[in-house]
Amino acid sequence: MSHDPTVNAGDIARLAGVGRAAVSNWRRRHDDFPQPIGGTANQPLFSLRQVESWLRRYGKSYQVSLGDRAWQRLKAAGDLRLGELVARAGALLTGATPAAGDGQADAPGQESAGHPGALDPELTGLILELGKELGPLRAYEFLCERYLEAHSRQLSVTRDDVAALMVRLAGAEGATVLDPACGVGTLLLASSRAGRILGQELSETSAAIAASRLRLRGVEATIVAGDSMRRDGFAGERADAVVCDPPFNERAWGYEELTGDPRWEYGLPPRGEPELAWVQHCLTHVKPRGLVAILMPPAAASRKAGRRIRANLLRAGALRAVVALPGSDLWLLRRPAAGERPPSEVLILDATADLSAVEPAWQAYVEDRSDQTVRIIDLLADEVDMTPARHQRRDDVGRAFAEARDRFLAATAVPPDLKVLEQPLDQPATTLGDLIKEGLVTTSQAPPKMAADGGDIPVLTSDDLLNGGSPSGSTTMQQGLVPIRAGDVVASYSAVRVIADAGAVLGPHLTLYRVDARRLDPDFLAGFLRAAGGRVTTGSSRFDVRRTRLPRLSLKEQKAYGAAFRQLAVLEDAIRETSTLGQTLIRLGLDGLADGHLHPQS
Repeated sequence: MSHDPTVNAGDIARLAGVGRAAVSNWRRRHDDFPQPIGGTANQPLFSLRQVESWLRRYGKSYQVSLGDRAWQRLKAAGDLRLGELVARAGALLTGATPAAGDGQADAPGQESAGHPGALDPELTGLILELGKELGPLRAYEFLCERYLEAHSRQLSVTRDDVAALMVRLAGAEGATVLDPACGVGTLLLASSRAGRILGQELSETSAAIAASRLRLRGVEATIVAGDSMRRDGFAGERADAVVCDPPFNERAWGYEELTGDPRWEYGLPPRGEPELAWVQHCLTHVKPRGLVAILMPPAAASRKAGRRIRANLLRAGALRAVVALPGSDLWLLRRPAAGERPPSEVLILDATADLSAVEPAWQAYVEDRSDQTVRIIDLLADEVDMTPARHQRRDDVGRAFAEARDRFLAATAVPPDLKVLEQPLDQPATTLGDLIKEGLVTTSQAPPKMAADGGDIPVLTSDDLLNGGSPSGSTTMQQGLVPIRAGDVVASYSAVRVIADAGAVLGPHLTLYRVDARRLDPDFLAGFLRAAGGRVTTGSSRFDVRRTRLPRLSLKEQKAYGAAFRQLAVLEDAIRETSTLGQTLIRLGLDGLADGHLHPQS
């Protein structure tokens, strides 16, 4: 196998500080541009050495960061074994060894997650050097981020905001928390303030990655690799809370072998309903009155094959809520205690357009004051169809449609009017590093650890930055907090924004860039950071960030660029919002026209 590092078009654009379109133009206009040595027609791979040679020959400014070199070398060492190598890199950065007592559980027939294995000396040196430059945690998160990008079609990762919501609803803080399908650890990372963390994952590679990510945060966890259904690594264990994002539509879940399994307290899951097997597996592992938060495919709320099990869950008082989220449903379950009287109603909520509605609705249900419940007796008398859209209050459809329509129209935006040039402008350039040296930009980062939620100081989180929301975190006064001012540029792994309002502090994994507004426009800086690829913060190397190129322009010219970048940012937010609102609008329109609450305009 060749160990020549390879790069794709996006990598080349990042190295040269240009957009992907420029790389496409180079390939069309220059016959001597390196030919692909792998990949596919749509995703070709090029030799990094050949690309570097070509860039030097044409005088193109470029810089391969230490993080990029480590990543490309990792891919070249074994693209087919990339996950295994990323797992070994994590064990290397954590200092884990195969010896006993490394914090992992060895269930019968299973291997503990986190063993370092063997990396070649060159790759080992690059990873250790990256760890020294960024710190082990940031270095490993950079590699994990690239790995998840490269395998986005094979690896399903729970959205960070959904993971945080599930953990809060389950009441995980200070408790024993189990995730029996933990993947690369997203839900367990969101549970980092739990008292004890347990996880199991079918993929040995993903289990090892999850173990390293937790250990690098100083979180003690027991992670085992193995099939939770067939070889339960925590048999007999009862947690205070269970959170789970299981694989959907997995037909080979063990139906034949597990027909008489004692976990099927509410009925044998049909062969085509593996998610109902996961629901009962999770309930087996939670203490009486303990909560389970599990993501389910929307069809699981209504499929005929699962009707009997849904009915039994409702009769027993185990299934307490079904909440529609974008792309999936969230089921909240509570293990009944002996002699406990089951509730007469279940919460059914559509939160596809607004995740923030879930916690208040759940709290109202818990306090027996909700107006978004459905009587269980009515569900049992029908098809036990708990699809949230079906239970939208009929008298609210017209009002909800009008509100969604108004929000949809208000969310529209237009792109900036940009002039098309035949040839790119040849402008004198500088770098972010030079601007920092000149005093035009100062940078700050949040403390690596913050006090637990519950304080009165608002915290801007990565999810807030990505979604354009107001600060949703909170903390208490402590050393090292970074106050955010209006006009500051804040960046995360995948988002860059100019902050309009002061009053919050910088959250973990965010970087703040404060400009001298007399000489530098913040929107101008934010736009070029975005254009550099969106990987401009703690997840990539500082050296890479400082090489971000910007043209040297007057403040007036900067503001013109900044206004265009700002329009694009507004357009991006509007597209994200209208996509969600559009689906809601269509559904409400169909429901309203069908049941008579809406009528065509004459």
